[in-house]
Amino acid sequence: MTQQNHSRHTISVLVYNHPGIMAKVTSLFTRRGFHVESITAGKAKDEEMLRLTIVVMADSKSLEQIQKQLYKVIDTVKVSLIHPELKVEREMALIKVKPPNVPKSELFQLVNVFRGRVVDASPSGFIIEITGPVPKIDAFINLLARNSIIEIARTGTVAINRWPGKVGTSVERRA
Repeated sequence: MTQQNHSRHTISVLVYNHPGIMAKVTSLFTRRGFHVESITAGKAKDEEMLRLTIVVMADSKSLEQIQKQLYKVIDTVKVSLIHPELKVEREMALIKVKPPNVPKSELFQLVNVFRGRVVDASPSGFIIEITGPVPKIDAFINLLARNSIIEIARTGTVAINRWPGKVGTSVERRA
């Protein structure tokens, strides 16, 4: 599969929460050679359901194929595209850093600018939590000194469409 016309797409999939459903979905992507950036899963409004948020790199033809293939998974109830201009998207990252060579106050100031928080501190280092859109997480990580990062754990994207008729309106605070 060439990457020439591929762009990032977010898909919401509602499935019955049965054992093995994640294996079925991931094997579908593996068999077809689709590039998945992230898959997150969590209980839906109905406790018998699981809501998957899948971020893929695909062209329009592949995206249509992905949707059709997802409906072939027996436990699938609904497949929806998350509209790129109407979505609210978040990811959370925990970043373990060793004490910086700069004053700790500078690290804390950077954490505050990105509206993150230190969730664990010890003489060995800190664990920082940061939540927000993927570009915000990436920007924060890029600003940390690479040699101070010990480990990164990211949740993957969760997303939902905004309310109808609210195009371009947002009450979220930007960082």
